[in-house]
Amino acid sequence: MKLQLVATCLFGLEKLLGEEIDALGLTRLETIDGRVTFEGEPCDIARANIGLRCAEHVFIKLGTFPATSFTGLFDGVKALPWEEWIGKTDAFPVKGHAIKSKLYSVPDCQSIVKKAIVQRLSDTYGIKWFSESGVKYQIEFFIFKDVATLMIDTSGIPLHKRGYRPAAGPAPLRETLAAALALTARPREDVLFWDPMCGSGTIAIEAALILANKAPGLGRSFAAEEFPQLPPSLWQDARAAAEGEIRTDSHYEVYASDIDEDILDVVYENALRAGVEEHMNIFQADVRKIEKPEGRRGTVVCNPPYGERLMTPQEAEALYRDMGRAFANLSPWQIYIITSHPQFERLYGQRADKIRKLYNGMIPCNLYQYFKPKDKK
Repeated sequence: MKLQLVATCLFGLEKLLGEEIDALGLTRLETIDGRVTFEGEPCDIARANIGLRCAEHVFIKLGTFPATSFTGLFDGVKALPWEEWIGKTDAFPVKGHAIKSKLYSVPDCQSIVKKAIVQRLSDTYGIKWFSESGVKYQIEFFIFKDVATLMIDTSGIPLHKRGYRPAAGPAPLRETLAAALALTARPREDVLFWDPMCGSGTIAIEAALILANKAPGLGRSFAAEEFPQLPPSLWQDARAAAEGEIRTDSHYEVYASDIDEDILDVVYENALRAGVEEHMNIFQADVRKIEKPEGRRGTVVCNPPYGERLMTPQEAEALYRDMGRAFANLSPWQIYIITSHPQFERLYGQRADKIRKLYNGMIPCNLYQYFKPKDKK
């Protein structure tokens, strides 16, 4: 059975997410801000949830139609085959978003979508009342430029919650964004990967998972595991396949250091839960005094304070100046730094070779990439 699936992501990660979908051997159909639509079989619901590093949710797409009025929304929703998924006793709560559309009231749209699904199921099952005591099918609508898309969430808890990080520092980075930063830096076994401001260790742990080729979703469960249309064997097979791809003969090394010694126990515990602790060197160090290990090639990836949740703006600016001086001693290493500060390059003292716009939650940021040797700039 061919299905249309939708993977959502933080703005700016669409390209990386699309490449991940390609790597699973699946066909992309459409990419817009924050989401990639692709084609797959039921088994690919499990493969995508377990294997995608940059996705926030994986949805089953039921249909798309124009919706410029509440009548049009009701009729479009009612025409979709909800009974193929939702049984007589199943729960089907509704939530969603409306952007740049005539239908802009989310509560009103929620009510219309719910009524239309109830009417469709009532006509199908010949009943008027639904207990909603069974399996939960979270319905999500997305109305963009007067076009409505109706979906069923297969992930449940967002995919950035891998399960290895119950505790985090005061300004945690989403695991999906951390994975994107690591993927952009292209971790390799013969190149030391170092986050010298590691906080709870998310960037370093995601890099270690990539180097081990360990799927990010192996340590958690998903909403669609309760769907009777997707038998347990489908999930078992997907997990077994992912486990079979883990590299057990790798000798990569990841450094995770921070000036705050108290956070390092948290980093180790997170790495232990992620199953990558044996490949990580976790230690206390001041990024302003960073020293390159003799004879090593390396890549630095970090998420320094922005002067918002951590540090004052003045303290963050002083840190960026110090980082510029300290990191100059790491040449020809590659450097990747994410921050929301608009004057970062001036403070750091060097123009980036490439800048990529990303979002850390709702905070617009830039990823400053330094990868060209100085004599080739």
